[in-house]
Amino acid sequence: MSSLQIRLPLAFCLLTGLAIMVFAPVPAAAQKAFPFDAELRLEAKPLPGSKRVPWLQFSENGAVEIDLWCANGRGQAVIVDQTITVVPTSLRDNQCSQDRLQMDKEFLTSLTQVTTWRWDGALLVLEGPQVLRWRPASN
Repeated sequence: MSSLQIRLPLAFCLLTGLAIMVFAPVPAAAQKAFPFDAELRLEAKPLPGSKRVPWLQFSENGAVEIDLWCANGRGQAVIVDQTITVVPTSLRDNQCSQDRLQMDKEFLTSLTQVTTWRWDGALLVLEGPQVLRWRPASN
């Protein structure tokens, strides 16, 4: 058997192995972890006449701080692998206009419908019927 006959199958095996490593999906364990204890700001501009932008902060024990366009309060979250469930438990409306309270109500509906999370660069993406993008605070 010539050395060329031995080298070709070896080269093929090496190239196949390299292709599998390069093109295989990244396992969940290798992805960036969920940002517990980080303040997450909604990727949105403040409403006219306001400096407020909704933010969330998740604790590893399942507690969630929720601060919306008007209302703020607490909730509970269950995060397992890439799945997430958020349930608000107590909110205060802070005496805002009906328009802002309605916006908060609609936003909470979207938040409670998220089912999965993932990173998109520096943004945490919560996915459900509506996609919500959050940026970890840099302070």
